[in-house]
Amino acid sequence: MEFCPKCGSLVVPKSGGRKTKSFACECGHRIKQKPTTVLKETVALEKKDEITVIDRNVEMLPQTDEECPKCKNKKAYFWTVQTRAGDEAETRFLECTKCKHRWRSYS
Repeated sequence: MEFCPKCGSLVVPKSGGRKTKSFACECGHRIKQKPTTVLKETVALEKKDEITVIDRNVEMLPQTDEECPKCKNKKAYFWTVQTRAGDEAETRFLECTKCKHRWRSYS
């Protein structure tokens, strides 16, 4: 890495391309010689590399005594998410242990 002798910031190529002879920093100071550092970036995203969540392992979540509005089962898994402003209460999501119905509770 090369640093600017004037302000100490990182020196980066001024214009794109492989034959860049000019490097500059944020203060505008330019360096004419090519630094010994090689900047290289390769990003290759393919469809097969995407992560897909198929099913959430709810058996790892805590259980509570909450009645399911769909099947009237008395047990449900729960988790909390901050869906509103930070100074407001978080939203509690529930999933029935029997029928897998999901609902939320704001209390």
